[in-house]
Amino acid sequence: MEKNYELKVNTEQGRLDKFIASKISSLSRTRIKELIQDERIMVNHKKEKVSYKIQTGDQISVTVPQLAPLVVTAENIALDIIYEDEDVIVVNKPQGMVVHPAAGHPNHTLVNALLYHTKDLASSPEGFRPGIVHRIDKDTSGLLMVAKNQKARISLEKQLASKSNKRLYLAIVHGNFNEQSGLIDAPIGRDRLNRKKMAVVDNGKPAITHFAVLEQFKGYSLVSCQLETGRTHQIRVHLAYIGHPVAGDPLYGPKNTLQGNGQFLHAQVLGFMQPSTDKWLEFKVAPPTIFTEKLAKLKEKM
Repeated sequence: MEKNYELKVNTEQGRLDKFIASKISSLSRTRIKELIQDERIMVNHKKEKVSYKIQTGDQISVTVPQLAPLVVTAENIALDIIYEDEDVIVVNKPQGMVVHPAAGHPNHTLVNALLYHTKDLASSPEGFRPGIVHRIDKDTSGLLMVAKNQKARISLEKQLASKSNKRLYLAIVHGNFNEQSGLIDAPIGRDRLNRKKMAVVDNGKPAITHFAVLEQFKGYSLVSCQLETGRTHQIRVHLAYIGHPVAGDPLYGPKNTLQGNGQFLHAQVLGFMQPSTDKWLEFKVAPPTIFTEKLAKLKEKM
């Protein structure tokens, strides 16, 4: 079923795409551009450009067709499996790999690789993310826990909700610190000006990050971050919020930064209770080569 929206402009509010994004939160700016090109967004019954400056009294109609359901297929992609039993898989996700398929990235994901590795993955309500109970960003490397059955999924999700699991990250960040540790308690929600970004906002969801400074270099620092909550882009948003964006971060950091394959952020430690035995499991993996090489170069400049 397609969805139809009728929007009336009461006051002039800038560009057409930004106005629609502010009114229909489920649509990204990229998706809005596609709908405009397909003449599924009309202004006063006419097609207009993405950059059209809306006027008071404009009538905007939006027709959003139903997207075809994602068909997730198994792909023979190598996995770095750190641990596996009858309930869970712990995998070291490489930098550059998307965790699960989405409309703009239907294959070559961690889920595609997991489906090739095993048929035993917990189902998901959406269907396109079997086994996945938490995510890390495409360009963040490191540890993820995967549920192989529904009992494990429920247990792992409860541990995430109750904050009883352990997730520790390493990050190279801009700037130096006066303090050796700290806590960032700042709610996170969708950025009002850029729908692809998250931001610290008054009406956001609670978000808490603990950090500790491990080493300091000229213009950069190595920090560890422990998540108490798990909001989208949480560490990246929180560190940028306190003036220490993650080096290499294309979304929240400065252009003049360490060159790499995205943000220098690595999920180093993962701990949780095994769903069937209630035994505490904890794993630690070293960051990728590009991370350690940049650290070595920063130390040389000290």
